[in-house]
Amino acid sequence: MNVIETKIKDLLIFEPKVFADDRGWFMESFNQQGFEQALTERGLEVPQFIQDNHSFSKKGVLRGLHYQLNPHAQGKLVRVVQGRAWDVAVDIRENSPTFGQWVGVELTGENYKQFWIPAGFAHGFIALEDNTQFLYKTTDYYSKECERSIVWNDPDFAIDWPVEDGLELKLTDKDRLAASLKQAVANKQIFN
Repeated sequence: MNVIETKIKDLLIFEPKVFADDRGWFMESFNQQGFEQALTERGLEVPQFIQDNHSFSKKGVLRGLHYQLNPHAQGKLVRVVQGRAWDVAVDIRENSPTFGQWVGVELTGENYKQFWIPAGFAHGFIALEDNTQFLYKTTDYYSKECERSIVWNDPDFAIDWPVEDGLELKLTDKDRLAASLKQAVANKQIFN
């Protein structure tokens, strides 16, 4: 497995080895020992995964920027198994030197990349094709009481979303009306 470091040390991209021939392909989509080794070598905390989630999105669906506060903060290992998405993680740890910075990566059913997003980051993605299927391994259970969102187009982040001309974004009211980073900070709805 190839591990790619990003501009934010806590966010990693994993590229599994894919063995392909004329019959198709095989890959080890997750290996706990390899995952732990990659994080430990970089001085990062090793999580325990306890829940898997699967979402299906049409082209133009934008989900995010979502996170859960303590005591149910979630780390996520995410990948696309069909279709194509632009995936983004934003550092919302107030005392972090990279607070407010983001990393984006294209995840597709063909590139097999996985994105590790630890607790303390807001997460979102836009589906760039119809029938985009997204898998998440999470480090805590879903908790409605701890769930929060920051608006996807907050100017403080200036995320470079790859939105094609004429593409109609599809968002829930929850995502469209989410708090700004400034509001989340003022309401103590981020990580210290």
